[in-house]
Amino acid sequence: MSKEARYALQKTVPIILGFLFLGTSYGIYMHKLGFNFLYPLLMAAIIFAGSIEFVIGNLLIQHFQPLTVLILTLLVNSRHIFYGITMLKKYSHTGRLKPFLIYGMCDESFSLNATLEVPQELDRPRVYFYVTLFNYCSWVIGAGLGGLLGGLIRLDLQGLDFVMTALFIVLFTEQLKSLKSQKNALIGFAFAVLGLFVCGQNTFLLVTLLLLVIAFSINYYWKAGASK
Repeated sequence: MSKEARYALQKTVPIILGFLFLGTSYGIYMHKLGFNFLYPLLMAAIIFAGSIEFVIGNLLIQHFQPLTVLILTLLVNSRHIFYGITMLKKYSHTGRLKPFLIYGMCDESFSLNATLEVPQELDRPRVYFYVTLFNYCSWVIGAGLGGLLGGLIRLDLQGLDFVMTALFIVLFTEQLKSLKSQKNALIGFAFAVLGLFVCGQNTFLLVTLLLLVIAFSINYYWKAGASK
């Protein structure tokens, strides 16, 4: 295993464990809906979009409406547009690794790659690649295992999805500790809380991201104008 792979593995262990648990619960859920293990395995590998996979699983047992699925997926995963904009500079020199980095970007991979302080002796694009690969594989493997073991496991998995919420809290805390100034992070937190109360849980994330982009853009151009 290369130095980059070992470093990435060290950083992703908490996410890998969370993905294995949550991916397994997704596979079990799909089994309970009546699908064999190939469905959660292939959906995890091809869609790779977390919560929307649970939703699509439920929609598949109803009268399937592709347009509804398309619109719902765009709404739920619209935040990835902002992730992509943020990572344009970091991924600009990743060469042939870029397509997979784009395809495999999820909330957790974005959070980690966006804040990693990669040692100078390591190849940064490869570290980003391995972080994304480990997260991707753990989700797909977990989904496949859950589908295979769904008929054997008799557990109440209600609330297991809180594993990823707890993981995000840990990542957010670590980012706060590593930043020189917590102002922007606290502004983002305040906007998110305000958006949740005003817009509700279904649309608050998209509204929050849009407001943050507008606010930080105004602040950037205001500072740029003041420095001239």
